[in-house]
Amino acid sequence: MDWSWYLFRFDGRINRALLWQALLIVALLAGLLEIAGQIIGIIGGTKSTLKLGIELDFDFGLGDLFKLVDPRSSRPLASADLATAVLRASGMALFFWIYLATAIKRLHDRDSSGWWIIPFCFLPGLFSQFADLLPELSWMLSLSLPFSILWLWGFVEMFCRPGTPGHNRFGPDPLLEIEDGSATPPAQDWDQGREIEIVPPSASPPGGMHVKRGA
Repeated sequence: MDWSWYLFRFDGRINRALLWQALLIVALLAGLLEIAGQIIGIIGGTKSTLKLGIELDFDFGLGDLFKLVDPRSSRPLASADLATAVLRASGMALFFWIYLATAIKRLHDRDSSGWWIIPFCFLPGLFSQFADLLPELSWMLSLSLPFSILWLWGFVEMFCRPGTPGHNRFGPDPLLEIEDGSATPPAQDWDQGREIEIVPPSASPPGGMHVKRGA
C-alpha cells in the first residue's frame, strides 16, 4: 500500500477498515506525543509523574483545533510549557491532515463529496466549543439536536456504512482491488525440472516409398 497516498492525499477511495486503521495510527501517535510532552514537563519541572494511556477520539482529536479559535482557551505559557505547546501544535497539524485525507477518501467511497466533512465534523465541533456562550433560550438550546444528528450521521457514514459497489466517480472499488490482489497467485521459484522435456528419438520410418494414408 502507498502510505503517502493513504495518509496524506485526498484523491481516490478507502474502505471502512482503512479509516479505522488511520484512527488507531493517530491514537498511537497521539499517545507517543503525550508521553514525549510529559517527559519534557518532568525535565522542566512542571510535571512530577509519567502517565501512560491511549485515547480513541473519533474526530482524531480535533477538539484542540477548535480551541485555537476560542480566545478563552489562550493562556500565557511558561518557558517549560513552550516546547510541549510546539510539540502539541505539530502533532495537531499532522493529525488534522491525516483526518482530512482519510475521511474525504472515505466519503468518496460512499460516492459523496468531500465537502460533507464540514457539516459532519466542523459545524458540530464549533457548536460544541461555543455552545456555552449562546443565550439560554429554548430555541437556542434546541440547536444542539440537529448538530448532534449531523455528527452521528457523519460517524455512521464514514465509520460504519459500506462503500458503493463497483466503480464510482471517484475511482474503483477498493474492496475489489483487495480481492484481485489476494487472488493473484504468488510467484514461484524457478524449477528447472519442470522446464526440461525429454524428447524421444524420432520414430518416423526411414526414407523410401510409402503408401499415402487414405489412399
